[in-house]
Amino acid sequence: MNDTYPADVADTALKADFETLYRDGIVGKKGAFPREWAEAMREDMMTAFWAAIQRPRGAIGRGPRRWYVEIHPEDFGGFVSLVTHPWVVGMAKAVCGPDYQIVEIGFDTPFQGAKAQPWHRDFPSPPDTYNDRRITSLAFNLTGVDVTPDMGPFEIAPGTQWNDGRTWNHEMFPPKDVWPEFAEKAVKKYPQMGDISCRSALTMHRGTAHGSPIARPVMVLGVDAPGAGHAELHDMMVTQSYYDGLPAEVRKHLVCRVVDKLEPITQKHDIEGLVMGAE
Repeated sequence: MNDTYPADVADTALKADFETLYRDGIVGKKGAFPREWAEAMREDMMTAFWAAIQRPRGAIGRGPRRWYVEIHPEDFGGFVSLVTHPWVVGMAKAVCGPDYQIVEIGFDTPFQGAKAQPWHRDFPSPPDTYNDRRITSLAFNLTGVDVTPDMGPFEIAPGTQWNDGRTWNHEMFPPKDVWPEFAEKAVKKYPQMGDISCRSALTMHRGTAHGSPIARPVMVLGVDAPGAGHAELHDMMVTQSYYDGLPAEVRKHLVCRVVDKLEPITQKHDIEGLVMGAE
């Protein structure tokens, strides 16, 4: 859990990705999964969305025509193949340590009419990051569509994961007068189905205006270093039979409740500024 690539990991390609993450706050892996896998993921996301939108706090607004939905691992047929993918495991271990924790699985879905979000990060920066320049949590993102310019592509300002931010609103939303600093660095991302990105959620980012009639669902896998604390914002649960069938290495890292019957998820992590501050 520091800014030095682990000496016991002899993978030069992964080392380069680790260094890119620490420099830019984001790095990608092209073609990590077949398109057919990504198509099935999209179907699982949209099925979960239409169920979640019908119950209170099942889908949390992240701005006009944009929602976030947490799901049960069992509702995503590709969950095990995602969390055991060599690149995901390699980055999680290199950045968050051998005892990394899987704390979140969900997806963000903008539809036609979604507005540009304010520049933000997903939670306040911890002292480990703003003082010691250590990344203690990761968000892995996987698109459900081939992203085009009219689909409100994700926009990120590389290198801003180190910004302090303690004087910002909720320590997450900088004032508008500093937005030009992020816009000057900003890069729009156009991932294709099967790609994975890995980022620090502290890197300043936003979803842009979505004009396409095609929704752009994006799967999110959240990983923490021990002690980062984001598991408290979520309530992952699995049934006993599903848990028993997971690979031992997955069970080791999964922070969850084991239940007799899955309950509808009532989300805890509501980023109010995204609802109030959309352009």
